[in-house]
Amino acid sequence: MRFTLGQQERLKSKKLIGKLYEEGKSIKVFPLRMVYIQTEHTSKFPAQVGVSVPKRNFKSAVDRNRIKRLMRETYRKQKHTVYNAVNKPHVFMISYIARDEWTYADLEHKMQKLLTLFIDEINKDEK
Repeated sequence: MRFTLGQQERLKSKKLIGKLYEEGKSIKVFPLRMVYIQTEHTSKFPAQVGVSVPKRNFKSAVDRNRIKRLMRETYRKQKHTVYNAVNKPHVFMISYIARDEWTYADLEHKMQKLLTLFIDEINKDEK
């Protein structure tokens, strides 16, 4: 498995994003929140992911973009855990809900916890 995060793995479809927030389930590991849904998508990968940082909490675009870059990087390094666990295609959005910037190491640890919780949730749903 290549540890990349290409265009096919990123969530871009406005229809899918709308459906995600209407019908999706949510899990939290502060400072991250994931909204996910099991649905078909156009990608050959088992999951598509998007990241978001609210403008309300971070007025500066520089700060928002830095946090999004850190979140994408932490996901990219740990996506193999999700890919090995899911059987059906999933779509999810990871949002940053804290009001201050966290370090990369802390974010990486929390992303690992969030993805583990996600795997537990989808395994529980399939049973």
